[in-house]
Amino acid sequence: MAVSPAVTTLCENSNGVFLDAAKLLLTYADNILRYPSEEKYRSIRIGNPTFSTKLLPIKGAVECLFEMGFEEVQFISNCQAETHLVFPKSASVEQLRLIRESIAAERDQRLRGGQPVQPAVQAAAASASASASAPESSAAASIRPVSPPPPQPSSLESSMSFFVTLQSNFQHVMLYENPELQQKARSCIPHQQLSSAAEHKLKEVKEADPECKLGKEDFLVLELLRWFKQDFFSWVNCLPCSSCGGQTQNARSLSPTTDDLRWGAQRVEDHYCRSCQLSTRFPRFINKHFRCGENTDLTRYNNPEKLLETRRGRCGEWANCFTLCCRALGLEARYIWDSTDHVWTEIYSVSQRRWLHCDSCENVCDKPLLYEVGWEKKLAYILAFSKDQVVDVTWRYSCKHPEVLSRRTRVQETWLLHTINGLNASRQQSLSPERKKELTERLLVELVEFISPKKPKPGELGGRNSGSLAWRIARGETRGADSGTSTQADGYVFTPTEKEKGDRLLHVRYSATKDQYCRVSNDSEVIQSWDQCVWNKDSVFRKVESDWQMVYIARTEGSSMGRISWKFDFAPAGLKIKSLSVMASSQTFHSGKVCWQLQAGPITTEFSGDGKMQSFQSLSGSSEFIVVAGLSGGEGETSWQHTQLFRQSLKQTEETSFEILIHLEDA
Repeated sequence: MAVSPAVTTLCENSNGVFLDAAKLLLTYADNILRYPSEEKYRSIRIGNPTFSTKLLPIKGAVECLFEMGFEEVQFISNCQAETHLVFPKSASVEQLRLIRESIAAERDQRLRGGQPVQPAVQAAAASASASASAPESSAAASIRPVSPPPPQPSSLESSMSFFVTLQSNFQHVMLYENPELQQKARSCIPHQQLSSAAEHKLKEVKEADPECKLGKEDFLVLELLRWFKQDFFSWVNCLPCSSCGGQTQNARSLSPTTDDLRWGAQRVEDHYCRSCQLSTRFPRFINKHFRCGENTDLTRYNNPEKLLETRRGRCGEWANCFTLCCRALGLEARYIWDSTDHVWTEIYSVSQRRWLHCDSCENVCDKPLLYEVGWEKKLAYILAFSKDQVVDVTWRYSCKHPEVLSRRTRVQETWLLHTINGLNASRQQSLSPERKKELTERLLVELVEFISPKKPKPGELGGRNSGSLAWRIARGETRGADSGTSTQADGYVFTPTEKEKGDRLLHVRYSATKDQYCRVSNDSEVIQSWDQCVWNKDSVFRKVESDWQMVYIARTEGSSMGRISWKFDFAPAGLKIKSLSVMASSQTFHSGKVCWQLQAGPITTEFSGDGKMQSFQSLSGSSEFIVVAGLSGGEGETSWQHTQLFRQSLKQTEETSFEILIHLEDA
């Protein structure tokens, strides 16, 4: 016995949701059956608030209308196009009645207090015994195979596809609220260690700036990001061979096992080793219904519990597991979905009263323009999902609002607004008035923030670090020098301050242990974080080895080469180099190689990273130069660790890893 696919889907909703949707669907159907000549009952305006909030967001509801025989039609009203669902005169009334009876039978069963059953079954059984011989009775209609629904027009298909994205993500984030799952995540996190480190850094900042408004949670977020990337999770391009440890290639897709399917792994990659001809399986935890939009590689990675065990994957797995870890520590977090194929996390800062962008793949915090400016992504839709609400946060991540708006063609903006409002109203029914008020106030603060596009900060200008170079090039997320198309990037440039101009001196030190730059020549100004003063970087990150109490800058896992540079420019100040001295420290293991260079115009000078101060008279008279370190080589799965810059013990808090001393003179 065939059952309507649309009604079956509709029945998957909770009892209250089903009954509300069924009431409207039956009203639409009954009006047509009772008043077949009345045109007004044959048309439903999609923009109608009742339809857009009470039917459109409900699984299976719109599909039921299509199976009844409704079609999408556009009308011109007041010089604007309006989309309607219309039941044409040529449509089968019998088909409409069939779907209507299936919905009504399920509704009656639920209202009588019975368990939800497959639609139409009970009606068919009752009618069949009484009217088995009636060829076109309602019983025969009930057990007659349902014809496939007519193809949905493209614009409504797009709306329905987009709605599946909204609904899937909104439902998925509820996994993070499972107390047992949060406890499992907490057992993996060195909470006390991270908390102590956060308190220590907060104390340092407060001593340097008593007016600082940051709180402990802000520094806990930074520590959690660092730990997650450096110590807990690992990136997968291709898994090493499980037999010989050699390189593999992603050759094809394999069928998932029963255990894979239990954890939601709908696809399994075959990482094949040509040396020993062995396949290593890499299950991907994705949801097939999440593929939507122009990019067919969009997927939702959906089992954070399994990821606590595997501790590896690509951006979807990273964001999924990291968001769970945030919730496990009591941080208010939401999962961020980007229609151009990336996902990350936002965390609410109580002390700053705003949401902070956090990308665990990149170990970055509060750099929302990274994707549009640094990776050169053509953004369109970015949505935030939490246990309480959905928010369209696209505008936080763009400084080119008109361009983004021109690309938002998937769905009508009014539809998106109504749909999000409907989802939020449904989810927030059980919230207290105080919590609803708090969410509204936060949203208003966000909307004000979205109005004025920001200017990019230095840390938002580089290309992507996570993943292999070939993978990043294929996705167009490398920017400039990473892809070999240009040698120019727009990062941080050291230029003389007024004090340094007067003293004719620029003196900079970097401590890997403290992870800070000290601009000695400018009243010992301190700049936190290794990448804040970098001109260009590719496939490098700061690694902290907690077990060995060591810290250094290394290549990202899976990358064959890494590169980092610092730029100094004195031309705007009308100065040039009188003398230049540089000290850089690096270590290599096995076949690893670090190449240090000074580049000034056509002059390139190589030097060693032996930790000793070296002078370079050849650069006297130059008005600018770049210090470059290239990392390559190494052996096996841990080759990325065989080239290290600025390696230091965490106990050597007063040691300098990198130092540049420049005496200047008038140009």
